[in-house]
Amino acid sequence: MFAGKIAVVTGGAHGIGRAIVDAFIREGAVVHVIDKQPGSWYVGDVSDKETMEQFAESVIAESGHVDYLINNALPMMKGIDECSWEEFSYALAVGVTAPFYLTKLLMPYFASGASVINIASSRDRMSQPQTESYTAAKGGISALTHAMAISLAGKARVNSISPGWIDTADSNIAGADALQQPVGRVGKPDDIAEMALFLCSEKAGFITGENICIDGGMTRLMIYHGEHGWKYNS
Repeated sequence: MFAGKIAVVTGGAHGIGRAIVDAFIREGAVVHVIDKQPGSWYVGDVSDKETMEQFAESVIAESGHVDYLINNALPMMKGIDECSWEEFSYALAVGVTAPFYLTKLLMPYFASGASVINIASSRDRMSQPQTESYTAAKGGISALTHAMAISLAGKARVNSISPGWIDTADSNIAGADALQQPVGRVGKPDDIAEMALFLCSEKAGFITGENICIDGGMTRLMIYHGEHGWKYNS
């Protein structure tokens, strides 16, 4: 489906990012990956401006253009009790500034029909205690998505995906953790990768500026004390 296409994936060494990389390779694309973990990809921290510039230069030097950009690199999760100024700023740099800047750097080289996918989170609309750095970054990338969709009109479609609970360790989660999801299971990285493929395909040609939540229905389940097996302990 994507034979000869050029894809760029940040944070592509493991988890959701790796599933996205594997899916695009399976469909025939050439994939450029950046991750801070050592490996056969471009090794670097996306929060660093010069690293982003050098990575973008390497992509264009090797491939000449970009068809698909998937901003997936994962910001840290620390809460207001312990998160420092530097840590919060770093989370925003990874989760919001890097996607903005890499899109800006590659935008002049987007091919016709280009697509940008930002990986947000269902935490862009709901929270647990002590998750401020991650939640702020994911909320930021969700909002950035619709802003870029308007600015990049005619150059690229821009959409975001908000995963819910995704088991990135292939741990076969069962019991209550699975059954509390309306679909009866925890998500898999491939659930997100397949949506990324769809949003980059011509089948999604009329979709831009959207955020698609893939969470097994968790954010749609209303929870009241005494229902669905839930009990509030004050």
